Amino acid sequence: MKKIYFITGSQDLYGEETLTQAEKDSREMVGFLNGKLDDIAAVEHTPIVKTAAEAEQLCIKATADEDCIGVIMWMHTFSPAKMWIRALQALKKPMLHLHTQYNEKLPYDSIDMDFMNLNQSAHGDREFGFICTRLGIRREVVAGYYKHEDVIEQLRRFAHAAAAVDFGKGMRVAMFGNNMRDVAVTDGDRVESEIKYGWSVNYYGIGDLVKIANEVTDSEVDAKMKEYADKYDMDTDNLDAVREQAKYEVALDRFIAKENISAFTDTFQDLHGLNQLPGIAVQNVMAKGIGFGPEGDYKTSALGAVMQKMAEGRKGSTGFMEDYTYDLTEGKELELAAHMLEVSPVFAANKPKIQVHPLGIGGKSDPARLVFDGVSGEGIAVSMIDMGNRFRLVCAEISLVKQPKPMPKLPVARLMWKIKPDFRTGAAAWIYAGGAHHAVVSTALTSEDIRLFAKMTDTELVIIDGKTDLNTFEQQLEMLDIKSRIKG
Repeated sequence: MKKIYFITGSQDLYGEETLTQAEKDSREMVGFLNGKLDDIAAVEHTPIVKTAAEAEQLCIKATADEDCIGVIMWMHTFSPAKMWIRALQALKKPMLHLHTQYNEKLPYDSIDMDFMNLNQSAHGDREFGFICTRLGIRREVVAGYYKHEDVIEQLRRFAHAAAAVDFGKGMRVAMFGNNMRDVAVTDGDRVESEIKYGWSVNYYGIGDLVKIANEVTDSEVDAKMKEYADKYDMDTDNLDAVREQAKYEVALDRFIAKENISAFTDTFQDLHGLNQLPGIAVQNVMAKGIGFGPEGDYKTSALGAVMQKMAEGRKGSTGFMEDYTYDLTEGKELELAAHMLEVSPVFAANKPKIQVHPLGIGGKSDPARLVFDGVSGEGIAVSMIDMGNRFRLVCAEISLVKQPKPMPKLPVARLMWKIKPDFRTGAAAWIYAGGAHHAVVSTALTSEDIRLFAKMTDTELVIIDGKTDLNTFEQQLEMLDIKSRIKG
């Protein structure tokens, strides 16, 4: 099981009685927090840190421990910060600095200097915070009593983000074919992606999948068809087209397991050996937690897998989506988001229907796909782009809404939303930031989750929300460009 080290700071000047009590308090706190976070990662107690050597050894251990996804730092007493310098320089795991204390309230009638010496997190955490800032350590700071619900929620958010970052390290992404011809925004530096995030992105010929698909048996397709009949409404007489998609899904599952793949892409420009563009097959694979990006968009596929990992155990839906067209009724502007086929059924507001329609692009047989209306609720749309010398995350807060009227002739699944703070501002900000037409949409995550992920991975982030002002937003983009040139 993955774990988070809980590291408690002190020093060797207080004597055994104080240090023994600090150790006891720390263990009790870890026991409580473990009960609140153990569905994400186990919180592991570590011995009280009293010296620079102990601090350095512990941070080296955390960095080397493959099961450790992050650390929580807390100074129970005063802990001179020079003793943490080498330790912090050695630490390569996400860090949360928990500014709390063992006791919630002061014992006003009995408080004395012994109590003050033991319970001086207000003192020790400021000293520790200074050296983190001096060293330029990127960390999350959470202030408040550790048993309070708002603090627990922030700790859980940190644990989810740390788990997603850890998941990304060594993640394998398959590209069937390459980037769609002449398209810029979906392309990216695959080597830099592996250096920065651990995403190993590799090309596979579509023939690799075709070979597996040709080995799928009729009985395997029959089993998949039964699964479709149980989950969806069969709204077509063209069962041969549906069986073709069932064969593709079995093949994709087999390929993903064989190659240990967490995300993949395809492109309708490279379908040699396939009769259809994968539709239901990709939709169902996405619903199993596998990231996807069409047209060779590996960044969106990898980000989708990471965000789905971050959203595990949380209410809501997460998956790939594409900006398509607008309803520009003045003051009621809406975006209609969809794709040719590949919208995950996790977004379905109603029972999806299996339908077969012409695709109108790609020159292949009519593909079977799931058609449904999308969910409503608050969410985010996140795009990752390659700026040439760094990656940028563009995160927009959105309100997903029910479609105002039926769309009986639109043969694809779809979502509709309003971008914040309003269409004019939000859409312009997205375009100023260079946001792509592909995004990962989530009603399970918030911009706070993306902020944490960006901080842990040192990724540039811009957020479009209800407070966005275009003048200020453009100035932010200019400052980010200046910063990148200085760093470069």
